[in-house]
Amino acid sequence: MTILIDQPEHAVEEETKVLVDEEKELVLDGGFLAPDTNSFGHTFRTYDAESERQAGVENFYRINHISQTYDFVQRMREAYGKLDKVEMSIWDCCELLNDVVDESDPDLDEPQIEHLLQTAEAIRKDYPNEDWLHLTGLIHDLGKVLLHPSFGELPQWAVVGDTYPLGCAFDESIVHHKYFKENPDYHNPAYNTKYGVYSERCGLNNILMSWGHDDYMYLVAKENKTTLPSAALFIIRYHSFYSLHKSEAYKHLMNEEDDENLKWLQIFNKYDLYSKSKVRIDVEKVKPYYLSLIKKYFPAKLRW
Repeated sequence: MTILIDQPEHAVEEETKVLVDEEKELVLDGGFLAPDTNSFGHTFRTYDAESERQAGVENFYRINHISQTYDFVQRMREAYGKLDKVEMSIWDCCELLNDVVDESDPDLDEPQIEHLLQTAEAIRKDYPNEDWLHLTGLIHDLGKVLLHPSFGELPQWAVVGDTYPLGCAFDESIVHHKYFKENPDYHNPAYNTKYGVYSERCGLNNILMSWGHDDYMYLVAKENKTTLPSAALFIIRYHSFYSLHKSEAYKHLMNEEDDENLKWLQIFNKYDLYSKSKVRIDVEKVKPYYLSLIKKYFPAKLRW
């Protein structure tokens, strides 16, 4: 099978380096040249452009910001953390996403399987020796199966979109922040201060994030005993946490391990966001490579 996906040509950019360990440095941009506009002709992550799709995206965030509360997320983590919906392989899950479109994304109007492959292949080209990062690119959005009927067919606002902490004040950098004023937590003195129920440098692992595909896939990977490194789990769990890795909000809650893992997330994010343009990828040709990575880092069947 051959699918048509978008990916910009690669060019050499000024190298911005991130120190990963004493012996090795990674180029932050990896030679990847981001396009200026998405497939709709707008700049990326533009939420105020006038279009029917943009109106739908804003309405999505209105419902999301009103409905995602501390209590709601606790209930969802308890229910879906049981991982009792189905047993299947990673690749089976990739194929299950063929019919899923993310209504919160102003840049993408294609099935998710295409986005998974374009992200993974773009990373693979620039970082050929980091196979765990290739696999992370492939699986980072698999939690969107929550939209599928076999997983309860959750509404879009409970699966996709930017994520953010619950239990403390909603930072103004969060897209469409104005709608939080209708969220019960906004007016709760226990939750509406800078630290809320948390403490300085407590670590993101102790923070309750808005519920969605990110946290769900993190739970799936962790509870199924993946051998992916902690940076991969950090990427999966926080790749939609744009107020952190784009606006640097909530850094007062991060610990030392978060600081290190954030470097990897910033590397990853460029490929996740900007690899939405057109190149032909032969799925059957690349499939054996990704199956080998899945076998290396995951059991044959996972509980979902």
